[in-house]
Amino acid sequence: QVQFMESGGGFVQPGGSLRLSCSFSPDGNSLPAMGWYRQAPGNRRELIATERNGRTSYRDSVKGRFSAAKDGPNNVMYLHMNNVKPEDTAVYYCNAVPLNPESSWGQGTQVTVSS
Repeated sequence: QVQFMESGGGFVQPGGSLRLSCSFSPDGNSLPAMGWYRQAPGNRRELIATERNGRTSYRDSVKGRFSAAKDGPNNVMYLHMNNVKPEDTAVYYCNAVPLNPESSWGQGTQVTVSS
């Protein structure tokens, strides 16, 4: 089962930047695609960025501000967050895209955007 571990979250002011990291087990490189998800309080978990064979796609709410990149040989995926907004406050996760029974959720990493 592919395992994920997220890190890099914290407090950041609106307009600031943050870089999240996602370490995954080596078998994660066999997944057709991987992505970043987030869950804000009271909301459903949503997919915000997908990386597939070097190509990325984004949810409209983060397009132009967030950038995902995968370093396959080192089993790490990053999420560069720029010009963050209070509505970006959420717990961020990485996982397969689409989700499948062979991959498990990590603990996530909390991002709080506040002045």
